[in-house]
Amino acid sequence: MSKHELARIFNAIGTLLELKGENPFKVQSYYKAARTVERLTEDLADLIRDDRLKEIPGFGAALIAKTLEWAKTGTIGYYEELIQTTPPGLLELLRVPGLGPKKIARLTSALGITDLEALEEACRENKLIGLPGFGPKTQAKIGAGIQFLKEHRNRFLWTEGMEWARQLQAHLAAHPKVSQVEIAGDLRRGQPVADRIDLVAATTDPAAVAADLASSEFNQNRKAVAGGGHETGETTILLPSNITVHLRAVPPEGFPTALLYSTGNPAHHQALTRLAAEGGFTLRQDGLFKAEEFIPCQGEADLYRHLGLAYIPPELRENRGELEAAASGHLPELIRPEDIQGLFHVHTTYSDGLCTLREMVEGAISRGYHYLGIADHSQSAFYAHGLKTAALEEQWAEIEQLNREYPHFKIFKGIEADILPSGELDYDPEILAQFDFVIGSIHSHFRMGEAEMTARLLKALDNPYLTMLGHPTGRILLTRPGYNVNLEAILEKAAATGRIIEFNANPYRLDLDWRWCRRAKELGIPIAINPDAHTVAELDLARTSIPVVRKGWLEKADVFNTKTSAEILTYFKKGAPARSKK
Repeated sequence: MSKHELARIFNAIGTLLELKGENPFKVQSYYKAARTVERLTEDLADLIRDDRLKEIPGFGAALIAKTLEWAKTGTIGYYEELIQTTPPGLLELLRVPGLGPKKIARLTSALGITDLEALEEACRENKLIGLPGFGPKTQAKIGAGIQFLKEHRNRFLWTEGMEWARQLQAHLAAHPKVSQVEIAGDLRRGQPVADRIDLVAATTDPAAVAADLASSEFNQNRKAVAGGGHETGETTILLPSNITVHLRAVPPEGFPTALLYSTGNPAHHQALTRLAAEGGFTLRQDGLFKAEEFIPCQGEADLYRHLGLAYIPPELRENRGELEAAASGHLPELIRPEDIQGLFHVHTTYSDGLCTLREMVEGAISRGYHYLGIADHSQSAFYAHGLKTAALEEQWAEIEQLNREYPHFKIFKGIEADILPSGELDYDPEILAQFDFVIGSIHSHFRMGEAEMTARLLKALDNPYLTMLGHPTGRILLTRPGYNVNLEAILEKAAATGRIIEFNANPYRLDLDWRWCRRAKELGIPIAINPDAHTVAELDLARTSIPVVRKGWLEKADVFNTKTSAEILTYFKKGAPARSKK
């Protein structure tokens, strides 16, 4: 019974009401209820069980009734009704940069716009410019946002895809005629976004297994496809979330090559096929052959061994030098979730986090971590309740108290300091010098030109108090591209100045991109896998994002937070003398 889920529903109700142009007071009551629920210090289940919901500030009969309905059914009828009566296109419009519920309601009222196509046409005809709150720059920004969304339509985040894929995998594994089932495709290779879920099952009855999935409740089109056309063991279904799923069910002896081909990518397959031919083999989707003789393989490792290669982890299969490394015995020993010893970039209720400092510390301890780097927002981040000096001193006192309370766990005093448009870090040097570490991040003025943005970041990297560069490109996957910047110059500067680069493990960011992670590794830049956590549950993001991190060929030694707490402490202390001389 997660308070975060109830808060999400209340917030969604507020958004849907705002899209419909409802009474602002009614809209705000739901937004306020969401914030109140998020900040509850008492357990929500206890409040419900003890009939004490009326003690929650602002909760009257209507909100109490909806909370009880949610506790009983897992949803709220009013919320479901709003979703059903809201044109789906309006919800997609919320993803357009520069458009919020108020502006969308204005567009709907003034121009009758209810979907992305109508908005795009209105931009082409310059219809937005004359509306209150819109102008040429806003229209241009919206137009660019529409193009970005169209390019990424029908794609989904790696995390969302894996959640569905694991459910599908469990469903197929329960079939009596299935001996093995694996997730394949882009998800298995750790691609940050994908356009479908691929699954491969080993079975003695491929047609029956394919038909079973097609007729399952997972398939929103099951009435149309169930009952035939699955003799080949292949089927494609559409999930309720509109994600496409492709299943390949094959006999057990063909499973290794089917998994290999379904995992991808095509360039990796082509290179393998050429290598197989050079060795006198034929590599096909149904197996490995020597002349006409079928070569039995117990798994993918056997396939690679027959071709003279070490086993290539799925995350590396992009035809970017992995075959050569496998042939010469130089594949990296990729990082594992258990290698992560602690976390940085963690927010609390001191700024825009939803859990207290104590809750975050105890959550990290319960997960087996040895240290935690607190990094709330700095003073310029007014939108995130950035910390003024008095709040900093209060937080530092609490950190010192918790360090005494938990002597075998280390809490580091940090900050996520805004990199201002000038390239300066938020706060004066006297305050920056008091932190154990400083993460510098850009949270505003994203639309600078490449030269200007690059100069901004280069100046920040020259700041003696900067420890890490946070979410280096500022991208929001499927929503906002990264800002224009010369990343090669940024990485070279980071290497020269001894800075750490963050891999932001938030599933919407996964930034630095894996291709640039590999470049950072080549330059010897330490990478910190940071969760950017705002709740206790989000502390898990650092470990769950590891498949995406591995795509960058990162090993344990390449990742900063695989160090012990003592090593981290020594690292930070070494930085102190250099800072004090500046």
